[in-house]
Amino acid sequence: MNKQSVLIFKIPELFQILNELKEYLDFKIYSFLEKEKLDDFKKNNTNNYLILTNSQNEIDGENFQVIIDEFPNSIYSIVEKININLLKLKYSIQSKVLIGKYTIDLNSRTIMVDNENLKLTERELEIILFLKKNNKPQSIEILQKEVWGHNSSLETHTVETHIYRLRKKISTKFKDNNFINSSKEGYMVL
Repeated sequence: MNKQSVLIFKIPELFQILNELKEYLDFKIYSFLEKEKLDDFKKNNTNNYLILTNSQNEIDGENFQVIIDEFPNSIYSIVEKININLLKLKYSIQSKVLIGKYTIDLNSRTIMVDNENLKLTERELEIILFLKKNNKPQSIEILQKEVWGHNSSLETHTVETHIYRLRKKISTKFKDNNFINSSKEGYMVL
C-alpha cells in the first residue's frame, strides 16, 4: 500500500522536525515554499495527501488541509493530529463509489452528478451497490436473496416496488431513465 503524503506548505521548521523523525512516521513528508511547486506536486499525484500550513498561508478551496498556528507541547501531539487527519482523508476517499457519471457517497448515502444530489435509503443504496458489483442482469430472486437476505414471506412485488421507486427518484431528480435497466434476465445498473 502506498504511504499517504503530508505536504508542509510554508512551515519549514515543522518540516525539519518531522524530517528528523521520518523513519518512524507512517507517512511521507514534503516541504513547499512556493504555491506553484505545491500545485505541480498535486497535479502529478493522487488526492491521497494532507496539507499542513498556517492561517497566513491557508489555501482557499483545499479540502484536506490542517492549519497549525501554534506548535503543540510535544512532537507527539503534532504527529497524532496528522495521523487523525490522514485517517479522515482515507475514510473520505474510500467512501466514494463511481457508477458511470454518478458518484455515491456511502457515508451520507447520497448519489450525485453535476452538483445535484439525491438522498438514498439504506435499501436503495444496497440495491445500487449490489447491481453495480455484478456486470450482468440480476433476477428478482437473486435480489431477494442477496439484498433482502431471502425472507420466505417476502413477495416479489417488494423488490419490484423498491426498484420502481428508486428508478422514479433518479428519473425525477436527474432526468435519467436508464440508470437501472430491466430485461427479461433481471435488473442492471448502467
